[in-house]
Amino acid sequence: METHNNALRSRLPGRWLSITIVAVALILGLTVVYHMSLYPRTEDAEVFANFIGIAPQVEGPLIRLNVNDNQFVKKGQLLYEIDDRPYQYALETAISEQKTLEGQISDEQRKIAALISGVSVAQENIHSSEAAVVNAEQGVARARAEWTYANNNLHRLEPLLTRQFVTVDAVDKARSSEAAEDEALKQSESRLQLAKAELNSTLAQHEQARHAVTTLEPLIDQRGAKAAAVKKARYNLNNCRVYAPFDARVTNLTISEGAYAHVGQEMFTLIDARTWWAIGNFREGQLKRITPGMKVDVYVLSRPNLRFSGVVDSIGFGVTPDPDVIGHLQPGLPDVQRTLNWVHLASRYPVRVRVDNPTRDLFRIGESASVTIRGN
Repeated sequence: METHNNALRSRLPGRWLSITIVAVALILGLTVVYHMSLYPRTEDAEVFANFIGIAPQVEGPLIRLNVNDNQFVKKGQLLYEIDDRPYQYALETAISEQKTLEGQISDEQRKIAALISGVSVAQENIHSSEAAVVNAEQGVARARAEWTYANNNLHRLEPLLTRQFVTVDAVDKARSSEAAEDEALKQSESRLQLAKAELNSTLAQHEQARHAVTTLEPLIDQRGAKAAAVKKARYNLNNCRVYAPFDARVTNLTISEGAYAHVGQEMFTLIDARTWWAIGNFREGQLKRITPGMKVDVYVLSRPNLRFSGVVDSIGFGVTPDPDVIGHLQPGLPDVQRTLNWVHLASRYPVRVRVDNPTRDLFRIGESASVTIRGN
């Protein structure tokens, strides 16, 4: 009996130790669960940054490559230079053509000024010619009246000569007067015809000068095209030298000096080093505890002991639907799966965290990271 009691007493410490270990493990598990629920955490995260592909906008031999692969460059630093001589020649040609056009416009403007002056003179000449025609018509009317009088007087005196009521001398004077008035009438009619001819000529000159004034419009219409050609040539020339648009890291450099650069063919990539993010995939049940603006702790796998602070920037609102759950989205009828998955896995949505204090030489796109939400 005493031996049995001693055996029981020897087992009690082990039992209490086991109970204590189970209780501690349960408490620790509950604490971890509570902590994970209060401060969502994920190991499914990656480092991300914006990046752009650098491709030439003009083509030509690459005479200078000022960067190396994986080099850090500052904003405004020269990246590469393409042979600019053809584009310099094109700009000089465009400027020369623009100046030639402006010279033609100036010449035409001077001609038009002279033509406008000629129009004014022609208008004055028209008035003068019209007045001359009026005067000539009045002269013809007077000459015709005087000739009519002289002719009637001659015909009145000639019958009286046979009856000797008038002298021969009077008849000769009447005949001479009639001949003189006839000649004066012919001269007046000639002056009238000449005045009318001058008026018609002046009208024709005026019409010609008036139509000649409009010849400047086609040249002025070319100004826009010539100015655009100069701007395009200058734009192409400026694109022969490309500078870094922001602080960045050069990567995936696939060209060297002496190569022929083609328009739109990417030569390397620039990673925007100004802003870095850690994109963590959180289960949909955790999203209710995450809002933009919350403080975040970020760790990267290359330096797991170094903590970076961040802020929740945004929360994803869409991921690709699982075809094993809803089928394939396609035109026509829905393709619904006939199988039933008994284990339902929670969907994960990306949460974008902006890192406040990134280290330039440590952060890399695609680097593994862990994200812990610290709340407000």
